[in-house]
Amino acid sequence: MKALLDTHTVLWYLQGHPNLSVRARETIEQKANVLYFSIASFWEIAIKSGLGKLQLQRPFRDLEADLTQLEIQTLSITFADTETYLSLPLHHRDPFDRILVAQAMNHSLPFVSQDAQLDAYPIKRLWQ
Repeated sequence: MKALLDTHTVLWYLQGHPNLSVRARETIEQKANVLYFSIASFWEIAIKSGLGKLQLQRPFRDLEADLTQLEIQTLSITFADTETYLSLPLHHRDPFDRILVAQAMNHSLPFVSQDAQLDAYPIKRLWQ
């Protein structure tokens, strides 16, 4: 299976956070899966860390190596993703979540996220 991982999903996995669902953990740990983490998520983490709204347990610079070790690929943002972003209804106002939805749609990827608000979009969300 291929899937796009939400920002919090990866952070919770790396931190051993109890809010991470069993299904999300199994999705990440199943070596046969091809997993993606958006460059938008790296940007979100950098912004929130810089503003003091997010505390990381390890330095930001270690995140890329952690994902490489887990064989999680970085997904770039394409022009088509930004076009899809523009066409999305405002079910969710967070710009980072909306670009991730656009990427999930354009790449036909299930989205591993706890955020049930995203169910308003035409994507498959995996959590429970």
